[in-house]
Amino acid sequence: MTNKLKTLLVLYYSVGGSTKGLANCIARGARKVDGIEVKLRTVAKISPDTQASEPVIPHDGDPYCSLDDLANCNALALGSPTRFGNMAAPLKYFIDGTANLWANGSLEGIPAAVFTSSSSLHGGQESTLLSMMLPLLHHGMLITGVPYSEHAIRKTLSGGTPYGPSHYESHSAGAEISEEEKSIAMTLGERLANLALKL
Repeated sequence: MTNKLKTLLVLYYSVGGSTKGLANCIARGARKVDGIEVKLRTVAKISPDTQASEPVIPHDGDPYCSLDDLANCNALALGSPTRFGNMAAPLKYFIDGTANLWANGSLEGIPAAVFTSSSSLHGGQESTLLSMMLPLLHHGMLITGVPYSEHAIRKTLSGGTPYGPSHYESHSAGAEISEEEKSIAMTLGERLANLALKL
């Protein structure tokens, strides 16, 4: 008899590719753990024109997340670019549509973490991470971060916090994820995957 794989959902919204880069690093870290299946999912853009202007299936990249993807995950990593110290509107729009999951307690007791990227070093990364935790706490999820045993947190000159992985898109480096940022994101992915197995 084979054990069913536990699913780690990496749900993100990305515009310039930085948040997607962190999502891929988190997925790489999670895939180090036996017994884990990683699902990378994104959300559709929103506009004043209405969401209907977006295709049902993206032309390229990761599939759009469904409420079933979220309801059936055993761990969640939630990522967004920083928008004035908060998550981007498309991800917030998706999260705002999860009231039925909240009412049913579908996500209670599931480990979760957050990650972000910004175009300025002090552009609200930590407030974005903290504000992204709030709906997850309302869902009864178990929030985890990155402990200081991950030495890259002490050495990073760009992104990376104990609240969750982050990326600073400097004018010189652009969307390229630094080695420290990669290490922090991979550590979080591995940590979430292990928590999913233990819980």
